Amino acid sequence: MVIGEKTRTGSLFALTALLLAAVNLRLAVTSIGPVLTEIRTGLGMSATVAGLLTSVPVVCFAVIGLTAPRLAARFGAPRVILGGLSLLTTGLLVRPYSGGSLLFLLFSAVAMAGIALVNVLLPSIVKDRFPDRVGAVTGLYSVALNIGATTAAAATVPITGAFGDDWRLGLVCWSLAAVLALPPWLLLARDNRSAAAQTTTPAPVRVSRHPVAWALAVYFGMQSTSAYVIIGWLPEIYRDAGLSASLAGVLFAVTSLLGVPLSFLLSAYAGRLRSQSGIALALGAFGIAGWAGLWASPAAAPWLWAILLGVVNAAFPLALTMITLRGRSPATVVRLSAFAQSVGYLIAIPGPILVGALHDWSGGWRLPLGFMVALMLPQMLAGALAGRNRQI
Repeated sequence: MVIGEKTRTGSLFALTALLLAAVNLRLAVTSIGPVLTEIRTGLGMSATVAGLLTSVPVVCFAVIGLTAPRLAARFGAPRVILGGLSLLTTGLLVRPYSGGSLLFLLFSAVAMAGIALVNVLLPSIVKDRFPDRVGAVTGLYSVALNIGATTAAAATVPITGAFGDDWRLGLVCWSLAAVLALPPWLLLARDNRSAAAQTTTPAPVRVSRHPVAWALAVYFGMQSTSAYVIIGWLPEIYRDAGLSASLAGVLFAVTSLLGVPLSFLLSAYAGRLRSQSGIALALGAFGIAGWAGLWASPAAAPWLWAILLGVVNAAFPLALTMITLRGRSPATVVRLSAFAQSVGYLIAIPGPILVGALHDWSGGWRLPLGFMVALMLPQMLAGALAGRNRQI
């Protein structure tokens, strides 16, 4: 009885640590956009540097994430996650007061490097601590991630206003969320259990040789492309169709808010299935319908298109769930997560840029939206392959 109570207490503590870490995984990114004009004015930031600022997260996620397996094998995943959260805290604390645009960019990269490490390693903690509840726990931390991202996007401007329109105070306050996540990971880092799980596998697994890993990487890349195009271009697509700026903002918010319940429900359901291929195909069908609707007429049924695209955004927690399920051990999940996310983010980098270029070249949105409809096909194919009941 005592052992059972200790086990339940340990699981609850690990879950709390997971959720506190997950809340921080996007707020450093989504807090920037609402006050970017004030940042540029305050730091004398050029448009070129501002453009680099928007690309820093994806580049860091792709490059730094590849170092996570080696670090986890040497130090244990909890310790590396603690280090990642420490980098994030440092970046969030220093960058608003760095004194120049290049230093702001540098400490943004420090924060994103920390996030990249945590991004890759959280699935291995799920596999290690909750092997029988992978879907449900992945769903919960995906919900926490969405809540953190949405809160930072919505609250940064009001907080800045409350501090006398001081954007520095509006940004630095988000470091408190990172500070709150540190104590539980400090305690978990002292527990050798997860460290042992990362270092006692018989031999390193080269996941890049497995078709499953490539299918997961392509799926992660395709869904990331869709998500970044929605983030970067959806409000402008609606505004160019004659909708007001406020309505376009609300419609964009709908695509984000749908991710909160869908992340948990879909991941929990997917985790109970032997194969997730059917879910990946269904989400792709929603994506085709949403992008095709925008292609036909953005203003004809704007709420419907926003809802359909909100549903297809649930491909992100599905990808995380499949990464965790496809690896036999926590150590393999670390390598698989690093490979799928890093390669996936590299695949996603050109997408939003190409959509903008197609818009400028064609003078409208029909060509880039047709391109997005076409991209749903490789996403569906990769999802169907990645979702099959196989393990590395």
